[in-house]
Amino acid sequence: MMIENIQDSLIEAQKALSELLSNEAALLDIESAAKILIETFENGHRVFACGNGGSMCDAMHFSEELTGRYRKNRRPYPAIAINDPSHLTCVANDFGYDHVFSRYIEGHGGAGDCLIAISTSGKSQTILNAARTAQACGVRVIVLTGHVVSG
Repeated sequence: MMIENIQDSLIEAQKALSELLSNEAALLDIESAAKILIETFENGHRVFACGNGGSMCDAMHFSEELTGRYRKNRRPYPAIAINDPSHLTCVANDFGYDHVFSRYIEGHGGAGDCLIAISTSGKSQTILNAARTAQACGVRVIVLTGHVVSG
């Protein structure tokens, strides 16, 4: 029984990867995001990443791969996950939780930087606020979500 569950999970992952590989629009979106990241670093700017819950863990992992080593030794890239507990609790207390990421971007982000905004639902107000604030500050935004996001 457990082997069947493992096989089912792996087959599901294989199917998802096959679907992604055959989805030209998704591949073009991934290429576009990669180009934004390359331009950001080539021009001496930074990447910020944010998410709630497990998405925050993804933002942290993504940022640490950029500052650490991903696949090969190279110079570290300037990437920061917005996860400082003192910032998060201060802003949540003073302005409300919906602004924990947007206030950070407003304070630290600048034109030419990039925000990786991660939201499984695509509806998280903290992420939507961060994306809007980033755009207003000239920060490019890459949204990672399981759903279509407009605006």
